[in-house]
Amino acid sequence: MLDFAMPPLCLACSKPVGSPGSLCVQCWQGLDFISPPYCQRLGTPFEADLGEGLISLKAIAEPPVFGRARAVARFDGTARELVHRLKYSDRLDLAGAMGSWMVRAGAEVLIEGSVLVPIPLYRTRLWRRRFNQSGELAKVIGRAKVLEVDHQALRKVKATPSQTGLNARQRKENLAGAFKVRDEAQGRIAGRRVVLVDDVMTTGATLNAAARVLLRAGASEVDAMVFALVAERV
Repeated sequence: MLDFAMPPLCLACSKPVGSPGSLCVQCWQGLDFISPPYCQRLGTPFEADLGEGLISLKAIAEPPVFGRARAVARFDGTARELVHRLKYSDRLDLAGAMGSWMVRAGAEVLIEGSVLVPIPLYRTRLWRRRFNQSGELAKVIGRAKVLEVDHQALRKVKATPSQTGLNARQRKENLAGAFKVRDEAQGRIAGRRVVLVDDVMTTGATLNAAARVLLRAGASEVDAMVFALVAERV
């Protein structure tokens, strides 16, 4: 009776669908999932399979601070719509589906014993938005993989302008000194394997800045898990 009165809607476009928490056929086809072959460092997809362990030219020229990044899909079409709905339309219900896809895509980095650290928001932005989308995704992943989530390990200490429209160099400069490991979290991070969680990776500047301070705090290694990746197939 409830389904008749309030039929389940597509997560991305709000058209009626057969079951709750799903996508319509059109939106599902618009989700460009990332699967092997991809760069072992950045997770960017390759057009052709040239063998295992390949690294992209970008990762060779500019090695990331973090070890590996994995993503569910390219940041385009349906993936972009889902991220924007979660982030700007208070659609916290989307975190369940998005996080479950991240669990499947991140098998290589979501290893037993890892601690999940969501990328934090600056305090004024968190106050305006009322939630941290990265933290919501980390909660879903943590429950599914039985991994610890440390929401207080990182603090954003610099109110950075929006990264939109900035090139890689500008993004790096924008985020210089933006993150700090909380003093009380030093002992929780030292010697631990950390997986950073975020919604989107564009140039990797945010993840690099966060990984850098975590490694300085004694993390044994830092990987990254994001929902979407801004990247062309190479």
